[in-house]
Amino acid sequence: MVFNRIEILSPSEARKIAAGEVVDRPAALAREFIDNAIDAGAKNISLEIEGGGAKLLSLTDDGCGMSRDDLALCWQTHATSKIRTVEDLNHALSLGFRGEALSAAAAVSHLEIITSQDGREAFKLEIFPGKLDADITAAHHTRGSTVRASGLFDAIPARKRFLKRDGTEANLCKQALIDKALAYPEITFRFIQDGKLKLFLPAASSLKERFGTAILEQNELSFLHEIQAAGEGFSINIVIGGPELSRRDRRQQFIIANGRRIDAFAFIQALEYGVEGWFPNGTHPVGAVYIKIDPALADFNIHPAKREARFKDGGAIHHLITSSLKNFMHHLGITLAQRKPSGARTFEFNFSESKNDASKSRHGASSYYTEERKSPFYDEIDRRSLMEAFLKKEGEFIEPPRKVVPHQAEYVAETASYQSSSVKYRGRVFDLFIVVEKDETLYLIDQHAAHERILFNRFMEGPIQKQELLAPIPFETESDEDDAFLENHLADFAALGLVIAKSGRHTWQIEALPAAWKMNDQKTVEEILGLRSAHEDMARRWAATLACHAAIKDGDYLDADAALSLAEEALNLSDPRCPHGRPVWTEISLDSLLKSVKRT
Repeated sequence: MVFNRIEILSPSEARKIAAGEVVDRPAALAREFIDNAIDAGAKNISLEIEGGGAKLLSLTDDGCGMSRDDLALCWQTHATSKIRTVEDLNHALSLGFRGEALSAAAAVSHLEIITSQDGREAFKLEIFPGKLDADITAAHHTRGSTVRASGLFDAIPARKRFLKRDGTEANLCKQALIDKALAYPEITFRFIQDGKLKLFLPAASSLKERFGTAILEQNELSFLHEIQAAGEGFSINIVIGGPELSRRDRRQQFIIANGRRIDAFAFIQALEYGVEGWFPNGTHPVGAVYIKIDPALADFNIHPAKREARFKDGGAIHHLITSSLKNFMHHLGITLAQRKPSGARTFEFNFSESKNDASKSRHGASSYYTEERKSPFYDEIDRRSLMEAFLKKEGEFIEPPRKVVPHQAEYVAETASYQSSSVKYRGRVFDLFIVVEKDETLYLIDQHAAHERILFNRFMEGPIQKQELLAPIPFETESDEDDAFLENHLADFAALGLVIAKSGRHTWQIEALPAAWKMNDQKTVEEILGLRSAHEDMARRWAATLACHAAIKDGDYLDADAALSLAEEALNLSDPRCPHGRPVWTEISLDSLLKSVKRT
């Protein structure tokens, strides 16, 4: 249908269209209602839904409630108690401020609000979609408010068709509640779906406790840690899971700024950079970064649903997240490797090395965390199944050469050259694991991971030995950004055993490579240009790549002396993981082995 004349939409139709920017599904409405309850000072919030939230979405809180006059205005467009002028946005600390939530709900659903400021006098407001006036009557209610939206999008069938099945919409409503609960551990939250209590989050004493209760299983709670740090005009709290809690995706990673969960890939990237090398390839940590920032340094008004934010100095926040996590993971690795006795300790770090000095704290340019003793993370290989396979496949166990002798003492003398003062070499299994005995413990050492870590440590200590190429490797870049990256890091490349020279616009040649480099020309160029995404971790990534390709591989033969030497060095590593996060070895104590065969 073609309309040739310009007309002004009716107020009711305009409100329905505008409401779609704020409320596109039940979960959006749930988020807005929860924001209002938190702004009202609620300590208990209950969200109840039916039919995925489209049939009914009701929220009850014990906040400050509203007077009759406020109730009469609250559903009008841009009715707000949070700001008076646009300049007030620079100081707004509340979750809501534009006065759109209740107006949008009134435009697309049957809206009821019952509220009381003192628990004695209460009022009820009721309005239907398309109506421009509301009815207000006396009611009964405890202190606080109940907001009910029923028949969502019944008046807009075209939009209702885009809702997913009830179960999916219900899960999105539940996630909206969890997102808010993560930021406000002092509030008790309940989620009721079709008359059944599906989630109960009692008030918690810390962000770490709330994160664990809301996101993790009970047996995972002990692997959570919390870090605190401060910069100029902002502070951060990071709740992070140790290597035991690795995941295949990033769904359990959260960025929460001033109480709002936001989409901020740069800060998710900072979290990943901070723990790089501590999680096996293809896995990700679980955790949340909580940012508390001066409202004048951030803009939360760039998205109708406030899912995004703009920060005046996002680089300073990114750096503090990364550096805090790097320091924490370093000390966590030392703690786990040394297997310290249980007990809590507090570590203090200084971040004054920041180039823009943005991470200096007003309280001493530092961050700290409390670390509790956790179980070692060397259990990645299932010990029981590995030992069963070890015992079943004796033919694959390569023992040191020896004669067939009738007496055990003669055998011990024969193998004496295959042990040091404390480590006894027992062979190799599956062409992958070196088997040694030390202090009544059997160690199975991943020969590739061990050698990779040892080489990595040497490369990081530097300098990396380079080898001049007889014929330089020419290559082309695709953008001025790539050219700028290469030009700005020529000295850094030289320290990595890499000499590159520019031969023209977008044309370069590699004149020297590390002596241990083994990749072909195409992969070499890809790895060099890929360093652009490594940021301040360029040296570490290069050393990890170099070590991985230079290390012995699975199935490579090692004689007994070489295997024993590698094992000794592996067992002395301060950080027994390969640069990509995999454990170098696993262990089976004599006691556990005896128990497994009932010899107690």
